[in-house]
Amino acid sequence: MSDLLRTPLFPLYQQYEGVRCIDFGGWELPVQFSGIQKEHEAVRERAGLFDVSHMGEFTVQGEHAEAFLQHMTTNDVTTLVPGQAQYTLMCYPDGGVVDDLLIYKLKDQHYMLVVNASNIDKDWAWLQQHMMPGVTMTNDSDQTALLALQGPLAVDILRTVTDTDVSSIEPFRFVANAKVCGVTLLLSRTGYTGEDGFELYVPAEQAAAVWNGLMQAGEGHGLVPTGLGARDTLRFEAKLPLYGQELSATISPLEAGVGMFVKLNAGPFIGHEALLQQKNDGPARKLVGIEVLERGIPRPHYPIYAEGVQIGEVTTGTQSPTLKRNLGLALIDSKYAALGTPLEIEIRGKKLKAEVVKTPFHKRTRASKTPTQGADQA
Repeated sequence: MSDLLRTPLFPLYQQYEGVRCIDFGGWELPVQFSGIQKEHEAVRERAGLFDVSHMGEFTVQGEHAEAFLQHMTTNDVTTLVPGQAQYTLMCYPDGGVVDDLLIYKLKDQHYMLVVNASNIDKDWAWLQQHMMPGVTMTNDSDQTALLALQGPLAVDILRTVTDTDVSSIEPFRFVANAKVCGVTLLLSRTGYTGEDGFELYVPAEQAAAVWNGLMQAGEGHGLVPTGLGARDTLRFEAKLPLYGQELSATISPLEAGVGMFVKLNAGPFIGHEALLQQKNDGPARKLVGIEVLERGIPRPHYPIYAEGVQIGEVTTGTQSPTLKRNLGLALIDSKYAALGTPLEIEIRGKKLKAEVVKTPFHKRTRASKTPTQGADQA
């Protein structure tokens, strides 16, 4: 797989005996280190460390940076203060999604955008196409590594390798110049697993030192290196969308159930008119949870039926590692989206009984909201 891109941490993978790498959107990345089930359970119960350095980072700044991002994205950038991050989406004029992303406000008129790895070139071109005077943009993806420390023991592990009061960082807040394992980096209370955790934006040449320092600090806490297989099952159980599956150029934020991040009263953005119309009319399709009631696992693109007619298809599905149930997310005709609605799913030419069930499939119990990131990853 020599033609594939590699992250700065790739040389460290070989120290883990069970590591298995795959072609993931043009990157040679670990799908697992010791087993997806084991890694999934570790993040739910203790902690896991992910290399997600394939994600893209852009810097946007200048006197009109805020106005530019307000025009390009669906959330309300004007509400951000320095040290705060925001989940948002970029849309096409018809309401389809260019990408979902995070915006970090570093300073007034100075932002970092974190975009999905498979969309780096497309997003860059889209932003450049709509660039306005008084804004400059740089692509810092190659110079930036990204580590994600996720799980209920993430705070306990991190506090041993930093002087920053990590427990006081609120969800979707960050410290721009934290020192972790002796390295100055951006430390953010965000993640993509449905658990508590942090994301660490590290200069690429210092990523290995931070990885090794965190793994050493986590030895007594059951920390394990975690691959993209468990990352997918974790985000799926928490109903966090994956671009290319729950979101795409043909699936709008309202259909995908992330309409809360579309601020139609915050001023016009690209796609505003189409999404306003869709909200007023009611989306024709809706993303729902399904459970297969017979022996069979739902997989992406498996057709879903109701009353003998195909009404949609699975976007993501698996046997839930936490719940041991055959669950899926499916984009279906809205009139069949009520909880308990009987459905059928076609698996290898056979139609099996299924029904609409409540989502998210897993929700962490805590007083404040779980920090989540919708951006992924292929």
